[in-house]
Amino acid sequence: MVETSAKKWYVLHTYAGYEDKVKSDLLSRAQSMGMQDFIFRVVTPEETKVETVRGKKQEVEEKIFPGYVLVEMVMTDESWFIVRNTPNVTGFVGSHGGGSKPSPLLDDEIARILENQGVEAKKPDIDFEIGETVTITEGAFDGMVGKITDIQEDKEKIFVSVDMFGRATTAELDYDQVKKFDGNE
Repeated sequence: MVETSAKKWYVLHTYAGYEDKVKSDLLSRAQSMGMQDFIFRVVTPEETKVETVRGKKQEVEEKIFPGYVLVEMVMTDESWFIVRNTPNVTGFVGSHGGGSKPSPLLDDEIARILENQGVEAKKPDIDFEIGETVTITEGAFDGMVGKITDIQEDKEKIFVSVDMFGRATTAELDYDQVKKFDGNE
């Protein structure tokens, strides 16, 4: 099983009008190629508009980002290959070419988009308490052990006091950058 903190949202560029086809193809490819632990959700953001057609008002679904599809995935060489080689996908937004992997969307960007779609963005369920000892798993303090001094749920931040050069230093971290200290580290 893949660590869920590695899941990020990416933007795919597709041929216009093929967004729904790319969505269904990508989900079936993930299933048939055993990549369900790497490719999770695929979203084509839409909004309902009222149009008048032949004198009658109709509700129609209109793509918010025509030619683009959002995919939640863990970026590995294999998942990247499968996604970019899905029919009608022309590439990832944020990739600089030459085989470089793309940049993911920022958490607040995807949260805003998903909220407008009525889809719940991943809300981390935290199981931490102030005073608890944790291990930092990412960033400049990777591998260090410290105590939680503050939790800001609204910003999804944890503040951890670590010992650096004999002094207490506070690190501001995202929820997915720490794990419970198990004593074996």
